[in-house]
Amino acid sequence: MKKHTKYLSYILILTSLLLLITGCSNKSTPSSTATEHDKTNVVIAISSEPTTLDPCIGCEHGTTPLIQSTLVEYNQDMTFTNDLATDYTVSDDGLTWSFTIRNDVTFTDGEPLTASDVAFTFNNAKAIQSTLDLTFMDYAVATSDYTVIFTLNRPTSTFLNTIAITGIVPEHAYNENYGTAPIGSGPFMFVQWNKGEQLMLKANENYYGTVPSIKNITIVFMTEDAAFAATKAGQVDVALTSATLATTDISGYYLKTVTSLDNRGFTLPLMPNEGKTTESGFPYGNNVTCNLEIRHALAYGIDREQIAKVALNGFADPAYSENDGMPWNNSEVIIDTDKEYAKKLLANNGWVDTDHDGIVEKDGLKAEFTCIYPAGDSFRQAVALAASTEAKELGINIIVEGTSWDDISKRMFCDAVLMGWGSSNPYTSYCLYHSDNMLQDDYYNPEGYSNKAVDSYLDAAMKSLTPEDAYENWKKAQWDGSTGTAMKGDCPWVWLVNMHHLYYVRKGLDIGNQQLHPHGDSMPLLQNLRNWTWTD
Repeated sequence: MKKHTKYLSYILILTSLLLLITGCSNKSTPSSTATEHDKTNVVIAISSEPTTLDPCIGCEHGTTPLIQSTLVEYNQDMTFTNDLATDYTVSDDGLTWSFTIRNDVTFTDGEPLTASDVAFTFNNAKAIQSTLDLTFMDYAVATSDYTVIFTLNRPTSTFLNTIAITGIVPEHAYNENYGTAPIGSGPFMFVQWNKGEQLMLKANENYYGTVPSIKNITIVFMTEDAAFAATKAGQVDVALTSATLATTDISGYYLKTVTSLDNRGFTLPLMPNEGKTTESGFPYGNNVTCNLEIRHALAYGIDREQIAKVALNGFADPAYSENDGMPWNNSEVIIDTDKEYAKKLLANNGWVDTDHDGIVEKDGLKAEFTCIYPAGDSFRQAVALAASTEAKELGINIIVEGTSWDDISKRMFCDAVLMGWGSSNPYTSYCLYHSDNMLQDDYYNPEGYSNKAVDSYLDAAMKSLTPEDAYENWKKAQWDGSTGTAMKGDCPWVWLVNMHHLYYVRKGLDIGNQQLHPHGDSMPLLQNLRNWTWTD
């Protein structure tokens, strides 16, 4: 019954979209819809719906808010430029940040945006303690209408990354319902949100920047299969699609491929299984993956191009780290596929196939382990199976198993996990690899990685006064010439692929230059929505 209700819901949404696009005319064929489409509107089909529109609670994977303004924002190359801010200074000890903001900005209810709203936003977000991490901030205070000062409890080079995704909310209009009907000062205004179905926005004609040329935005939430059907019917202008569907040509549309650091790879427990448990009582350690030569053999012996081809129809790039393509990435993390070298590593360390079953063993222990992934995620399954096939050529048997996230949270300390990360904030590297985070329940460092040299680089990076000053230490944490988190180093992860994010776009619609997308292929698409234009 639930399945039938779900399909009925999609039919009703598509019918509504058709009426929205065609108006009251009798021209209802797909060709008429495409030709006579209202160029002040755009209909976008994505699969992931935000849980809230309240920046104080947090934005999905660090994406830029559409309805609110931010103090600073990302450039195309992931450096920073001012948005509400006109200038800022940092004290010599890195603990005091002072921002001057524009004096010509109003919220969409007509009230002026002042430094008090900025201070309220960050103090409120800290008090809520949700997904927005502000543990490094003590408090924010407005010292005038257009000056706000942040006091930190420790130097934090990633503060600008946090500021760039934190939309400013109106203190006078903020309440428990704000996340479902927000007021902001950004390029778009909230119109309506039918949860589970669609979100409607319109251009903010009083926006202090360039007012969007597309006036009405309808974002519909549907599965990729439903979005594919809507695209074929000419009922949407942009639709997220998958690697399995993207090979189909659809009349009136072109395929937009966006590179990303939305990566897939597997974590490998670094300690032997000695019967010990984490603080939460879960067993940790794996007697196969704790061997560096096993991890290195997988890293060098797996053909990432082949995985992209087999599992994702070629719609992926090889992945070599958690932050490929970012300014703080160390280019030396890249390694070449070399199966013979991988086999030699195993043989030289005593891993030999003595019983001729195709799997090497050492001291009676077979090179065999389980890799788990969230059941129902067909792409993680496909990537894991493709990696398992590659590993078997090396004499390593990876048993692929789908299971629940609840089960993964208990087993991730002793089994490999096909994970996905990708963030526009280098703080992710700190969370993934600092020993303070090892064997915690937050999915960041379940493999139990710890390296004092890496810790020192990560600490130095976080304490730097500017993002640029931190880059050298972020890079050294990956590889300093002798050690690091890279696959040629300690190899706590075997990184596999960076997914391509794929969208069908109606011809005549320019969705602009997309920034390198983080994890998640729905909301990152909308980061530059204000720059979208109809060209004909």
